[in-house]
Amino acid sequence: EIMAGQAAAGVIAMGDDIIVRELQAVFKSGLFRVYTNNDVIGCELGGVLKNIIAIAVGMGDGQGAGDNTRSALITRGLAEITRLGVAMGGRPETFAGLAGMGDMIATCTSPQSRNRHVGVELGKGRDMKEIVAEMVMVAEGAKSAPAVMALAEKYGVEMPIASDVYRVLSGDATASRAFRGLLRVSAGAECEPG
Repeated sequence: EIMAGQAAAGVIAMGDDIIVRELQAVFKSGLFRVYTNNDVIGCELGGVLKNIIAIAVGMGDGQGAGDNTRSALITRGLAEITRLGVAMGGRPETFAGLAGMGDMIATCTSPQSRNRHVGVELGKGRDMKEIVAEMVMVAEGAKSAPAVMALAEKYGVEMPIASDVYRVLSGDATASRAFRGLLRVSAGAECEPG
């Protein structure tokens, strides 16, 4: 989209405010808006964690779920990645910005998203090995899920959506079973896991 001249925005994250401003000036153009952020941890985590949520959204799409389901998965997924990110030293507002919500919306809804594609195919009942064998590029969420679950355990953060995606990716559950399981998780206050 950027190469095609469509408007876009991105984030440069760095602890050095002087250098990051210089880089911002180098990369910005008329249709490419560049923002700065000194929350390097939050920006890095947002870029990794959203891929797992995109797989979950894809699994729902592959099973014929509607817009409300997609919206709920994205919103609750954002809550999950924010909890882990904050526990690891990131700032909550980073996850509400382009490096979090912005990147997640694009990855969860774009037909070009590799992670969403993996989820769609899993949702249709296909085998992970079969899906990966057909792909030219890597779906990062499939590779990062084990490390993300280890971090969630280390930091004591509940991540029911990411956990179910991990179970499907590792062959411990089918997408339809995991999806039904998510619907059975008791719901509390919106600020709580689940």
